Amino acid sequence: MPSLSDFDFDLPEELIALRPAVPRSASRMLVSTADEIHDSSVADLGQWLMPGDRLVFNNTKVIPSRLSGTRTRNTTHGSGVSKIEATMIERVNEDTWRALAKPLKRLAVGDTIKFGKLLAEVLDKADGQVELMFSLSGAALDEAFAMGGQMPLPPYIASKRPADARDMEDYQTVFASKLGAVAAPTASLHFDTPLLQNLKEAGVASTEVTLHVGAGTFLPVQTEDIANHKMHSEWGEVSSQAAQDIAETLKNGGRVIPVGTTALRIIETAAKDGEIKPFSGDTDIFITPGFGFNVTSALMTNFHLPKSTLLMLVAALVGMERAQGIYQHALEEKYRFFSYGDSSLLFPAAE
Repeated sequence: MPSLSDFDFDLPEELIALRPAVPRSASRMLVSTADEIHDSSVADLGQWLMPGDRLVFNNTKVIPSRLSGTRTRNTTHGSGVSKIEATMIERVNEDTWRALAKPLKRLAVGDTIKFGKLLAEVLDKADGQVELMFSLSGAALDEAFAMGGQMPLPPYIASKRPADARDMEDYQTVFASKLGAVAAPTASLHFDTPLLQNLKEAGVASTEVTLHVGAGTFLPVQTEDIANHKMHSEWGEVSSQAAQDIAETLKNGGRVIPVGTTALRIIETAAKDGEIKPFSGDTDIFITPGFGFNVTSALMTNFHLPKSTLLMLVAALVGMERAQGIYQHALEEKYRFFSYGDSSLLFPAAE
């Protein structure tokens, strides 16, 4: 089993993309076949696929869940007011979320934070997080987030610039429909309507599954022995129709190509017993070198953070040596990294 240091690399800061390519499909795409690396573009994806292949998309929809507000507390010197920014990271129930808040030290259990007309009470404070119970619940709370929230951009973008109106569109896939993610399935951000239409006309099929991406996707692995890493859990679903379509594609000799690590993780969860079946529930599947893939033929994905579980997944698919070569090529050719960055299409070695 490789160790954590095997997945480390130095990334020049200028290669971290702060905005996406325009149009979406204009991004560059590194293609790694069994024995070669090619420099291509997302717009030319159809040239690398065949009729009968099937792309699998994650249709989760990102909640604009970064809120700015104020906490007012009576003190011996009068009313004390603190500005608070809270980013939702996990829904607990219909009216309660776990969140990252700053400055965290300004909050205590029992405090009320006012986000415009939306109120939230601090129920708990532990492990660098707060648990917030809101004055609205369910669809009404989702609507309040949509009206008053900002897109929860990843830390490597948010530390460089604030989220703005452009991100409300840029950080959402064109087919997003199932509300519930706090991070985008970024490999799918490259797809626009013309590209989807071109692929359909070329005989490339598509299927949608759901995995609500959580903030844990950005957490680096801390343990040198990666077998000791505790994987975060996310909710996902593979419908009966999706499972049937994927199974039939493989039966007919087509290739199943998840778009993004989230789509891959949920279909491999649904196929953990060897063949794909309908699935609905939480998954904490952790894919590292040595993993046996049951339904994935190739993967389309962005370039990931050093020491991340996503980079380990890539190495599991293509092998450690090839993964290191792919990333070295991407660095040398100045591909753009992370959520708004360029793409790759990775084929495993022929068996």
